[in-house]
Amino acid sequence: MAKKKKRPEPEPAVAGTLIDNVDGLTPDGKGGIEHFDGFLIAPDGHVAQVYHSGEKRPQRVDYRLDGKGRVVVPGMIDAHGHVMATGFARMTLDLSATASLDEALSRIAAWAAAHPDAPWILGTGWNQVQWGLGRMPTAAELDAVTGGKPAWLTRIDGHAGWANSAAMEAAGISAATPDPAGGEILRIAGGKKPAGVFIDAATALIESKRPQPRPEDRDTALGEAQIALLAQGVTAIADMGTSIEDWQAFRRAADLGHLRIRIVAYADGVENMSLIGGPGPTPWLYHDRLKMNGLKLFLDGALGSRGAWLKAPYADDAKTSGLPQMNQTQLGNLMSRAAIDNFQVAVHAIGDKANATVLDAIDELSETYKGDRRWRIEHAQIVDPADIPRFGEHGIIASMQPQHEASDRLMAEARLGPDRLAGAYAWKSLAAAGATLAFGSDTPVEPAHPFEGLAVAITRQGADGQPFGGWQPQEALSREAALGAYTTGAAYAMFAEDKLGRIAKGYDADFLFVDTDPMLATPGQIRKTKVLETWIGGQRAWAAAQDSPAAEAKPGEQ
Repeated sequence: MAKKKKRPEPEPAVAGTLIDNVDGLTPDGKGGIEHFDGFLIAPDGHVAQVYHSGEKRPQRVDYRLDGKGRVVVPGMIDAHGHVMATGFARMTLDLSATASLDEALSRIAAWAAAHPDAPWILGTGWNQVQWGLGRMPTAAELDAVTGGKPAWLTRIDGHAGWANSAAMEAAGISAATPDPAGGEILRIAGGKKPAGVFIDAATALIESKRPQPRPEDRDTALGEAQIALLAQGVTAIADMGTSIEDWQAFRRAADLGHLRIRIVAYADGVENMSLIGGPGPTPWLYHDRLKMNGLKLFLDGALGSRGAWLKAPYADDAKTSGLPQMNQTQLGNLMSRAAIDNFQVAVHAIGDKANATVLDAIDELSETYKGDRRWRIEHAQIVDPADIPRFGEHGIIASMQPQHEASDRLMAEARLGPDRLAGAYAWKSLAAAGATLAFGSDTPVEPAHPFEGLAVAITRQGADGQPFGGWQPQEALSREAALGAYTTGAAYAMFAEDKLGRIAKGYDADFLFVDTDPMLATPGQIRKTKVLETWIGGQRAWAAAQDSPAAEAKPGEQ
């Protein structure tokens, strides 16, 4: 009698979540792109395995999600943003879309009427260049629509502010008030009376007198910022200029389980660095949701308010070369203070003189502080071509924002003239010199729209397709390089290249379902990419269907 064949033992169940049937792509860590069609997420939120066409998947898993052929890409990392400012911009008056001074004044009047109990009129986003004004706005113009209530409105770049007479009176500002070091109080022509606009360090004169946010205001702002970031596929962000109050808001949210995005903080000055980090950078906290890496310093201002520090006077105002916030010795001392305790240093430098000064300081400090420092230069917008090769030394990170090029190119031409543009927003040249590119948005200066930035990076064009062929087209990047700058490059810039920026075994499972393949779509299609779902640590954090943060649950628990 023939023996019965034994039934094969069922395959043991595999713990975790299988994301299957996807059109997946990720940087491969070598400058190229790897394609895959499935991946397994371990219960701890890391990628356990990536599957390619024809490779066997586990048959029994805790949860299985059919991706229905949708495109999957890694979560985008914003290498330079301002989390709390992004939230507060959504809570206060937003002038970023105004096309003229008259439109701005109309919106200010409407906001004041709608908020009669607000002690001050606060807002941000104005841009006199966008208005075609040819000058800065004045306190008198603001007085006409604010009804005697103090008003303080920050320029879109954060480096200037517009005050009305009531705000200046509240701050004790008069014709006798001197310009502070590193700042300028614009004056009415022919005299000393303040005109209403304060640039760079001078903004502190008003900022110190305006009502300060309460802890609950900060909590609300963080919630608003997270929604804005998640909806655009940003899963991690370097917060540039974190105060102790900001840090405490991040901690409060994390304590309650409300911190969805990953935040890597760079303290606003040495005092905040010491208060937050103490003897050194923090470890990753709250399951890799929060970390304090280092120090953020300002060396100059911005082009729009002529605060960027240039080697030669401005082409459209020969009286000034910008507003340096400190000299090289002062900068070196602060950088050394951070480096001695192993804090990473990030320095805001926009003008060519500012960039050269940071490079000089790094040259000097690198003789003392050996090892993997990853000195960061934030923005690096205008670099003398002679200084570009220096970015390849000492492991320097060029932390840049492609959207700035599209927004600022006409202004840059006016501020610099045609003969000084060769090193403007020079992404490809900096990368070729050996710098690591890390891309971000500078939100809320620009909206945190990484796919828009990706389109700019590969075309050097704005949303209108201008200029034809791209602006300084020799600096356009390949799609692979641009995507890498928003993922692996940005991760490297924050010492997280072993856990963020790729969909690969051992990495945190941060990924997006999107409606466009950025390697195949036209630039216009990439710019309009819709994020369908945002996942962080293997859990869905946001879905377009709800247009709100999703419950942090596995697919089977939705």
